Amino acid sequence: MASVLPDPEEYAALSPEPGGPVWRAFNDVRMLSTSGYATLLQVAHPTVGAGVHHHSSFTKDPWGRLLRTLDYVHGTIYGGPELAGTIGRRVRELHRTIRGTKADGGRYSAMEPGAFAWVHATLALAIVRGRDVFATPMTPAEKDELWTEWLGVGRLIGVRERDLPRDWAGAEAYLARTIREELEWTPAVPEVLDTIAHAKPPNVPGLPPAVWRAMRVPLAVQLRATTVGLLPDELRDRLGLTWSRRERAAFAAVASVSRASGPAVRGPLANFGPNYVRWRREALARGDVARAGSVQRSRAAAA
Repeated sequence: MASVLPDPEEYAALSPEPGGPVWRAFNDVRMLSTSGYATLLQVAHPTVGAGVHHHSSFTKDPWGRLLRTLDYVHGTIYGGPELAGTIGRRVRELHRTIRGTKADGGRYSAMEPGAFAWVHATLALAIVRGRDVFATPMTPAEKDELWTEWLGVGRLIGVRERDLPRDWAGAEAYLARTIREELEWTPAVPEVLDTIAHAKPPNVPGLPPAVWRAMRVPLAVQLRATTVGLLPDELRDRLGLTWSRRERAAFAAVASVSRASGPAVRGPLANFGPNYVRWRREALARGDVARAGSVQRSRAAAA
């Protein structure tokens, strides 16, 4: 069988162009507020949710999992063609062992083209939604340019041209159709939300326990508000997620402050991606992006 991965000679053409639409869209630090939303869209997919529930280290090492996701996204976008291609191969290889049985008895594999494409698509879909709420909305032309370049990035991990729509109008229809016809409650949905609510302290040298105790509750409230608040009502109801008046107020406040902060988003805050890659250069060189933790390794070995 021919590989769905591109040849190394294609990496430069498929990688995001410095200063281009993908580079610009992901570079604003405020877009980190969309990470929980993208995660919920992903784990509400039956195959992705089963894989995360059975194999991921998310609940045991949420901060490490977040870093590895950021490694994948920002390493691919801002690390240059060679690193982007290397990350794509590593991520593809990692997912070959993720398979099992869903709650309804059906078999699943992370290599299913539809599931692989959905996860890739949600990252761009979340950025567009995040720009609408937390920053300056993108124009229709900017959305088309972002989506077109993001399709090239998808080729680096084996998302085929036929797996996703070719333009932004198609992407919006694809999002609506997937939400309406495929997404559902999976065991990974409450796991993600429980991790947000009860996250352990991050492994940050010099962080006093008292400081984390003071930060944890307001941070958890903000993260849940932005994660659940970005979801469409239809999906929020189907997943059985509460959405209280307090959370609505928190979501509106975070969105308002974020939009108003635009003039202050300068320097490293407006150039988050390249700075992140420099900070994580050793981890990226080691291939931490493809280290999924002891839970996955042990279960994959038993599969």
